[in-house]
Amino acid sequence: MGQLRVKVRSWQIAVLAGAAVAGSYAMADVVRSDRKLSALESRLVPASSAPETRLAPQNREGNLTPSHPETSLTPSRPQTSLAPAAGPSTILREAEVPPERLERTRELLVELKAAPTPAKAISIDLPADVLFDFDKYELRSDAAPSLDKAAELIKSYPDAPLLVRGHTDGKGTDAYNDQLSERRAQAVAKELEARTGRQAATRGLGRREPVAPNLTSDGKDNPDGRQRNRRVQILIEVAPAKGG
Repeated sequence: MGQLRVKVRSWQIAVLAGAAVAGSYAMADVVRSDRKLSALESRLVPASSAPETRLAPQNREGNLTPSHPETSLTPSRPQTSLAPAAGPSTILREAEVPPERLERTRELLVELKAAPTPAKAISIDLPADVLFDFDKYELRSDAAPSLDKAAELIKSYPDAPLLVRGHTDGKGTDAYNDQLSERRAQAVAKELEARTGRQAATRGLGRREPVAPNLTSDGKDNPDGRQRNRRVQILIEVAPAKGG
């Protein structure tokens, strides 16, 4: 194939000299010549009108900073320390119990759902609906198993003072509830004395120390709560120090 000659017009032609690198570049002037294009020297010359481009750090020190300030994550609620539920070893008061009765005493504490009071007395709640008929203070015949277990536990603490307290629900007057709760406490104390040979002090508290709400949050009757409040509480108090 023969040589390819390029005839350049006399006034001027524009030849694209190269691609843009980091900004705009001007086109090089083409000089009229009979030489091959491949033999011509090409140079890229920055255009005088092209804006200067510089890479600069974003801050004075050139360090990258996070787009958001550092955040310390904290729990949405305060940390809560959960205390273990009271077990037989917590309320046992082992020093007061004869060694041969320790194992059985632990079992009775669980069976009767005994709980400690702030004064370290052992508290047992017997449901009044198990012990008595409605509005009555005579013990029912089927109350015996609950009283037998309570009496057996009392025998494990031969020197402990005893207190029996009666409680009612929120219905009725204070005068009526106080009298009913006192008579129920006396009935239970009498049966415990028959089983253990030990007397117990009694007190009727009526509705003054509920363990559950007698009404719901919208002011309606709460039968479940009232049933829990009707109870007789047996307290096995701490034995006095010997020789004191």
